[in-house]
Amino acid sequence: MGTLYLVGTPIGNLGDFSPRAAAVLEQCSFIAAEDTRVTRKLLSHFGISKPMVSYHQHNMRERGPQIVARILAGEDCALVTDAGMPAISDPGEDLVRLCAEAGILVLSAPGPTAALTALALSGLPSVRFCFEGFLPVDRQERRSRLSELTAERRTMIFYEAPHKLRATLDDLCAAFGGQRRIALGRELTKLHEEMLRITLQEACERYDTVEPRGEFVLIVEGTSAPSSAPCDPEQAAKLARHLMAEGMSPSAAARQAAAETGLRKGEIYRLLTTRED
Repeated sequence: MGTLYLVGTPIGNLGDFSPRAAAVLEQCSFIAAEDTRVTRKLLSHFGISKPMVSYHQHNMRERGPQIVARILAGEDCALVTDAGMPAISDPGEDLVRLCAEAGILVLSAPGPTAALTALALSGLPSVRFCFEGFLPVDRQERRSRLSELTAERRTMIFYEAPHKLRATLDDLCAAFGGQRRIALGRELTKLHEEMLRITLQEACERYDTVEPRGEFVLIVEGTSAPSSAPCDPEQAAKLARHLMAEGMSPSAAARQAAAETGLRKGEIYRLLTTRED
C-alpha cells in the first residue's frame, strides 16, 4: 500500500517552496494536481519530471476513487493545488477522507497558506480566529451565513475573487457595520503584494472607484464583547437608528445592535418599526 502526501506549494513566490516538498514530488509515483498546466510550470522550475493526473472539483467524484485504487495498489501520490495547502477550502478534503476510510497513510509536506499569511500581516487579533473560506455565491445564502456570524468574537478569515469583492464588502458592511476593522491582502508574496488595514466602510468606498485585481484574503475583526451591564432596549434601538443613518437596513441595523448589546434582534427591530425618537 502506498501513501498520500499533501504537498504545500508557493502562494506566489517560488522561493517559498521547501526542499522537503520538492523531494516528495521527486520521489512519489504520480502527482494529483488541481491544474496540471500550473503544476507543470512548478515542476519545470525545479527540474522535476513526474506523471500527473488532474484532480479538481469538477472530476473529484470520479477521479478520487481512481487515485485511491492506485495508492492501494502500492503507488505513492502527491496531492497539490495551484497555490497553498491542499484540502484547505479545496476538494482535496474529500480525497483525504477517502484515503482515511481506506486505511491509507496520509502525510504532509506543509507549505504556505494564504489565510494564515494574511492573518499574521493583518495586525488584528490572532489568538483566536475562524476560517470561513469562500462565502456562498448566492446572495441570499451569503447574507444568511453572515447573519450567523454577527455575534462572532473571533477574527474571521474569508477568501474572495476580485469580480465578487465589491458585493461581498457591501454584505460585510451591512452585517457587521461600517466601522468594523478589516485587513485586505492581495497578491501575497508576489511583486505587487498589498495589505490594506482600514474599516469596512472605507473598503467599500475604495473599491467603488478602484478596480479589484488579484485574489483577496479578507481578515475581519470580531465583534466586541457585550457589556457586562444590561443594555436598555431603547439604548439598543438608538444604536440601531444610528446605524440606519449610516445606510444600513432596519433588519441589518437591528442585527448589529443585538450583537453589540446582547439583546434580542426581534425586540430591537420591533422598537425600530413601531416607535420614533
